Amino acid sequence: MASGWMIGVMVERPGETGFVRHYYAVGQEDRARAEWAAVDAALTLGRIATSPVDGWEPVQAVDPLPPKTVQALGLRPGQIRALGDKWPRRWLGR
Repeated sequence: MASGWMIGVMVERPGETGFVRHYYAVGQEDRARAEWAAVDAALTLGRIATSPVDGWEPVQAVDPLPPKTVQALGLRPGQIRALGDKWPRRWLGR
């Protein structure tokens, strides 16, 4: 069972053209709650896509985070950690 989720959110930042996928590590076991928490965090960056962009869903659970990874990287229950727009390989181990 996962103890968190990696969520990707398509965001268009002010002054930029086009949407970019931003990643969030969310310490929430329920996938839907983790997605909504990531959306709430992404709203501070800019406008969120309302339809798929280049084949990517506006909000998408990328992968569950195993408890071992969550503990090693210090993600607390309920915490949302913005990871930027680069592939978060440290969190996913890929």
